[in-house]
Amino acid sequence: MSQESTRTPAAAPADDYLERRALRRGSAGWVLLTGLGVAYVVSGDYSGWNFGLAEGGFGGLAIAMVLMGAMYACMVFALAELSSILPTAGGGYGFARRALGPWGGFLTGTAILIEYVLAPAAIVIFIGDYVESLGLFGLESGWPMYLVCFAIFLGIHLWGVGEALRFSFVVTGIAVVALIVFALAALPDFSVAALDDIPVDSSAAGSNSWLPFGLLGIWAAFPFGMWFFLGVEGVPLAAEETREPARTLPKAIRWSMGILIVLAVVTFVAAAGARGSAAIQEAGNPLVEALQPDGEATTLSRIVNYAGLAGLVASFFSLIYAGSRQLFALSRAGYLPRFLSLTSRRKAPYLGLLVPGTIGFLLAAVSGNGARMLNIAVFGATISYALMALSHIVLRRREPELPRPYRTPGGVLTSSVALVLACAALVATFLVDVTAAFIALAVYVVAVAYFGLYSRKRLVAQAPEEEFAALAAAEAELTRD
Repeated sequence: MSQESTRTPAAAPADDYLERRALRRGSAGWVLLTGLGVAYVVSGDYSGWNFGLAEGGFGGLAIAMVLMGAMYACMVFALAELSSILPTAGGGYGFARRALGPWGGFLTGTAILIEYVLAPAAIVIFIGDYVESLGLFGLESGWPMYLVCFAIFLGIHLWGVGEALRFSFVVTGIAVVALIVFALAALPDFSVAALDDIPVDSSAAGSNSWLPFGLLGIWAAFPFGMWFFLGVEGVPLAAEETREPARTLPKAIRWSMGILIVLAVVTFVAAAGARGSAAIQEAGNPLVEALQPDGEATTLSRIVNYAGLAGLVASFFSLIYAGSRQLFALSRAGYLPRFLSLTSRRKAPYLGLLVPGTIGFLLAAVSGNGARMLNIAVFGATISYALMALSHIVLRRREPELPRPYRTPGGVLTSSVALVLACAALVATFLVDVTAAFIALAVYVVAVAYFGLYSRKRLVAQAPEEEFAALAAAEAELTRD
C-alpha cells in the first residue's frame, strides 16, 4: 500500500479535544502488565480447549497447540517491536494504520473489537454456569447473573485503571496457582495410555490412535489450540497507561507468553493423562472431570472448580479492559463516533466501557450460546493477527530506519510465520462453525459500510495514531522531493 493511501481528510476538533480524552498515565509497570497478559487467557486453561480433542484427538490437538503457540509466539515478538515504536492505546489498529493506511487500520481495529466484545459475552455465560454448578447461594445462570457480573466489574474499571489492574492481578494469581495445584494432584493418576484412548475413525485420511480423525483433524483443532493463548495480544492496549512503555511493553508481552506456554503444556497433558482424552473431550469443566474418576466430588476437585471460576472472572474482567481501550482509540481518532472516547475525572473511558458492556450483556442474555460467541471472537482474532503480522513486515520493508527500541528476533521471518499460521487458523474457523464465521463477516460488512460512507472523511488529525501515520507520509514526501 502506497504512502498516498495514508492521506485521508481529517477533522479539526476543539482545542481541548485530547484533554477530554486522556487516560491515566504511568499506572502500570511490567509486572501488572504481565498479569494482564495472563489474565486475558487463563480461563482458556480451565475450559474450551478440550473440545479440540473431539476434532483432532490428543495428537491432533497437541500439534494444533504447538502450531498455534508458535503463531502467538511469533506474533507477540512482532507486537513487542511495534509497541515499542508506537506505544498508544490503539495497539494493533495504530500499527496497521501506519503500515497499511486508514483502511488497514480500521479493518484491524474492527477485528480486535469483534474479539473483545464477543469474548466477554461468552465468558459471562460460562461464569453463570460455574456459579450454578457450584451451588453458590442458590444462584442460577441467566440474565440476572450476567447483569450483576457486568455491573460489578464495569464498576471496578470505572473506579480507575490502577485499581482494575491490581484486582485482575490478584484473581489471576489465584487461578494460576490452582493450575499448578491441579497438575501436581493429577500426576499420581497420569497414564500415557490414557492420552490416545479416543476411538479411531478409520475412514479419515492418516488416522491412527494419536490422530483418530486423521490429518484434517489437526487443522480443525486449530481454533481450540488458540484457546490456550487467545487474548495475550491485548497487552499493548495498555500502552498509554504504562510507565516507560517502550521498555515495559515488550518485557511484559514476552513474560506473559512464556508463562502461558508453560501453563498450556502442563494443563493439557495432565488433564488428558489423568482421566483420558475420551472422558474430558466434551466436559464443561475438564480439569474437575480429570480429578473425579468416579464422578464423586473431592475437596481438591472443588478447589479447582472454584479456581476455574476465578480464571473466568480474570479473563472476563481483563477482556472488558482491552475492548474499552480499543474502542477508545478508534473513537478518539474518528473511526467510530467521537463521544465514545470521552473520559471521566478518574481518566476512565466510561462510554468505551459502558457501550460494549451493554452490547455484551444483551448478546449473552438473548443468545445464551457462549460457544458460538467465542467462535465469532476467534474469527475476528485471526483476521487481526494476520493484519498485525503484515503490518510488521510492511514497516520493516518500507521504513527500515524507523527507531525501534526493541527489535523482533528473526525480523520479518518471524512475522511471516505468524501471518501464514494466522491465515490457516482463519480458514479453520469455517471447519468448526460456519455460522459463526458468516456472522462475523456480516458484522464486518456493516462496519466497512459505516467507515467507507461516513467516518473515513472525519478522522481526527491530532489523535496519536493519525499523527504517527501523517509523519510517515510527510517524511516520504520529503524524500521524493
